[in-house]
Formats: sequence, structure tokens, C-alpha cells
Amino acid sequence: MKLLKTVVTAVALCAAFVAQARTLDEVKKDGKIIVATEGQFAPFNYFKGTQLTGFEVEVAELVVKKMGLKLEWKTLGFDALLTGLAQNRWDVVIASHGVTEERAKAVTFANPHYCSGGMIVAMDAKIRTAADLTGKVVAVQTGTSYLTNVQKLAGVKEVKNFPQDTDAQRALISKRVDAWVSDKFVAKEAAAKNAKAGFKLGDMLFIERIAPAMALGNTSLTEAWNKAFAEVLADGSYAAVSKKYFNEDVRCN
Repeated sequence: MKLLKTVVTAVALCAAFVAQARTLDEVKKDGKIIVATEGQFAPFNYFKGTQLTGFEVEVAELVVKKMGLKLEWKTLGFDALLTGLAQNRWDVVIASHGVTEERAKAVTFANPHYCSGGMIVAMDAKIRTAADLTGKVVAVQTGTSYLTNVQKLAGVKEVKNFPQDTDAQRALISKRVDAWVSDKFVAKEAAAKNAKAGFKLGDMLFIERIAPAMALGNTSLTEAWNKAFAEVLADGSYAAVSKKYFNEDVRCN
């Protein structure tokens, strides 16, 4: 899904701090891996009361268990996740970041843990396609691939970006915007949980592969994560979690 802002700055930060990123051996010696997420992006990562949960949270917990490590979660604003990774404040970020060439200049991506994309959501059933957004005001979350892709549409009247995806969703509910673009599964869950809101699900604006991020060049930790993730895919536990949240297997083919 997310975060395509100030890539040059991110690259510079990575160059400055990548040498300090903890290697696999250092993480093993500590016995604990620190993983950061947003905690505001249901059903992928969110709080149920005081408990952090969601598809990505459960997948990460399965992976870390396979690695034989303890897991410490950090939750904070989406915009700060990759910056903090570059500053060695945590070892991994798993928060629905879509794999792009620009992001790959700033981080090392592990193998994708699901495939999705940006879906158009509106109150008006006539707003379904990219062409239908011509002359319309569209809400998206700040720093996301949704923002970047909507900005590419020449006919959009205005793009309004919000700190959290839920803020963008509320802007549509209150009719301050004509459409909202978010992750396909987020949009589907929002429509199911808010039946009275009147959300109309439109077309996919783009497709993307979603992956965890490690510090640029931290191959030892990335390879270990990939190995453990492959085991989670093979033993059926990934499919069980995916079915729990989406009633389908969302792995990338």
C-alpha cells in the first residue's frame, strides 16, 4: 500500500544509518526482534481494545516464532515507520507497504506477504472507474501509494490527504469528498462493517505487492525472515490466518 514521500531524504538517512542496522547474528544474540507497524489500518494492523492485532500482526508473529525469537512491537504514525527503520530504531517494518522502485532505493524488502491494490470507494454508484474521478475530490492517506496513484490522474479536481486512512474514510462519510481510495481489503471491510454508510465499491485503481521492509542492505536478516515466511506458507498457518481475515488466500502468485 503505502509511503512514497521524500525518497531522497530516506535514501540519505539509510546511507547514514545502515551500518548500524542489527544483523541476524546480533538479533539472535539479543533473542528479540523489534517490529514496527502503524496499528491504524484494519484489518491488517489495528488495536482491538489495547491488543494489537490484524492479519499482518499475526503473520509476523508466526514468522518470528519460526525464527526462534521473541517479538517486540512498536506502533507509531505511518509516515515515521521507514524513517525510524533507517535510524535503526527497529529491525523490521510490516505495515502494508507496496513494493516500488522508489522505496527499494531506501529499504530492502522481504518477500511479499500479500497482494492487493487501491480500490475506488464512493457514495455515488456512478463513480466506479478512474475516468469517473474526473472533476471529483478524492480522499487518500498521506504518504501512501494511493496518494501517488491518484495524483497521476490528470482529471481529478482535488486530492485531499489525511494523516490516517480512517480520516480519509470519514471524509467520504461526511461527504467532504466524492471518493476515497484505499486498500481493496480495507475498503471491503469498511463496507461490511458500515453497511448504513452506503459505501459503493468501485474498480481497482492499481495492483501492488505488499512486503515487510528491513534496513537497506540488511540481507542476513531479510533472508532469515524469508526462510521463516516460506515455512509459514508451507505448513498451512498462513492460509489459516488469511482465511480468518479475508475468507480467501491473499498470498502473491
